[in-house]
Amino acid sequence: MTVNLKAPNPAAILSVPGVRLGIAEAGVRKVGRKDLTLILLDEGSAVAGVFTQNRYCAAPVQVCRENLKQVIVGQANTHIRALLINTGNANAGTGAKGLVDAKTTTEALAALLKVKPQQVLPFSTGVIMENLPVDRIVAGLPAALSDAQPQQWAKAAAGIMTTDTVPKAFSAQVVLSGQTVTITGISKGAGMIRPNMATMLGFLATDANIEASLLPALATDLANASFNRITIDGDTSTNDSFIVMATRKSMHPVISSWDSEDAKTLRAALMSVSQQLAHAIVRDGEGATKFITIRVEGGKTTEECRLAAYAIAHSPLVKTAFFASDPNLGRILAAVGYAGIQDLDQDLIGLYLDDVCVVQNGGRNPAYQEADGQRVMKQSEITICVHLGRGHAVDTVWTCDLSHDYVSINADYRS
Repeated sequence: MTVNLKAPNPAAILSVPGVRLGIAEAGVRKVGRKDLTLILLDEGSAVAGVFTQNRYCAAPVQVCRENLKQVIVGQANTHIRALLINTGNANAGTGAKGLVDAKTTTEALAALLKVKPQQVLPFSTGVIMENLPVDRIVAGLPAALSDAQPQQWAKAAAGIMTTDTVPKAFSAQVVLSGQTVTITGISKGAGMIRPNMATMLGFLATDANIEASLLPALATDLANASFNRITIDGDTSTNDSFIVMATRKSMHPVISSWDSEDAKTLRAALMSVSQQLAHAIVRDGEGATKFITIRVEGGKTTEECRLAAYAIAHSPLVKTAFFASDPNLGRILAAVGYAGIQDLDQDLIGLYLDDVCVVQNGGRNPAYQEADGQRVMKQSEITICVHLGRGHAVDTVWTCDLSHDYVSINADYRS
């Protein structure tokens, strides 16, 4: 079950000049499903990434970080040329062998492409603490390469799924100095989602001509406003990765800062697609029936607003109440209280469900009727707004409810 999320129409997912994608069946874990995806980039493309902050990170994350450090701006022979993604096996908790296995797959693909192994980034998602079936992945590479075409984004979105119920892919186009620029991204993830970041993979590509030195900070900013503002269950994964790619094929003047109108237009479009990809993960949360926006206003800092938002989003009591459409809203106030905000004055707190004022000055609004709260909680999309009354900072987090199906899906995950 998803919350107002449908599989993408392949015709609406646009190819990005300079990018080809190939998908194949390697039999990593199951026979009969596409589980090996390649994203191939033309020479001269710029790439940056943001990765999990789980200290027990997977081998492919370690290799990606190492390879991206070796990218030297302006030297084409060190540009990233390929991304190699497998599902069914996370290659996490696999020790030194896991690193060797991840590097072996990059070496095999590099040999076929006639590039350096450091120009290949590996990504894995699936079961933790099982060795990567390297032979199967290597054997599947020629088929994935033969399949590589520009108009394969929707197919690739399906190829990187694990417990997802629908593929996640979005596109946008903007005009910069008279030139049409395309942005397309795919993501996967449905559980073990909690920044920074989670069991999610996100890949965002554009043909915009962006100066390579801008990409690392851009990737961080995009992640912080999208993938790092979502949570399903509070678990932070070992494998999460978000990669931003610019093939720089467009003929508009190079974007060398974010000050020009073209740059602002591009940045807004990149942000929009990133947020759609992140929201899709929440909408497809394991067993989710409701998409919940949590906005906390009036904090002294955005950090304390974020603390309160995540305390609400991670509370099993809050999440199960929303699943049941039960307006037991004191649970929200309790979560704000234990969020860790110093010297919080509860007499200043306000709470809204959509347009329904539930709490004023720390106490129940005299005009509030439980029927109004229940009416909102029966909706598939709900906004919780908390006013702290401490300042002017604001932050937002997106989450979902917690249903019976979440337990069933995760109890049966390896069977």
